[in-house]
Amino acid sequence: MRSLKVVVIHPQDQDGDQLLVQLHRIGCDVEVCWPTLDSLPFGTGLVLMAMRPETLSVNFPWLGTSLSPPLISVVSYENPITVEAVLRLNALATIASPVRSFGVLSALAVALMQCQALRKRDRYIERLEKKQAKVRVIQQATQLVMEKRGVSEEHAYQLLRSTAMLKREQIEVVASEIVKAHETLIL
Repeated sequence: MRSLKVVVIHPQDQDGDQLLVQLHRIGCDVEVCWPTLDSLPFGTGLVLMAMRPETLSVNFPWLGTSLSPPLISVVSYENPITVEAVLRLNALATIASPVRSFGVLSALAVALMQCQALRKRDRYIERLEKKQAKVRVIQQATQLVMEKRGVSEEHAYQLLRSTAMLKREQIEVVASEIVKAHETLIL
């Protein structure tokens, strides 16, 4: 966590000062702003945000993207509006106010690990979706070959496979060409 760039969106008060002391003690590179921030500084790895009336109504355009850094909320009181705001901002951890030296490091570690796990899961899902799309195209092409040639599914797949090997292309590419050619002929 040393050299982690942390943006703190918090007023200069006792909690803000305590946060800064703890973040500097951990070794983080800290930038403070209040109450709004239009864009994040380059290399921001984590955001700590006070859940105050000033921030609850602000729309932060840099939040909610797949590249957004993890967010930790600093909550001074609990009520439905504050809890809803914490959930809407997708905070991965929460620090209770008044801020104490205990808990800041744990919140940082939890938020960073959760963010890493979420991004890993998102990449895995994206790979699965791409793989599934390729399988669908291969199935479509296999079905088209079966209908045109009057062969079994296994034989149609083998024809696709051997054509791909002859062309030195992936089977997905050959299958895609067959499906596109069929769609062109139908139109």
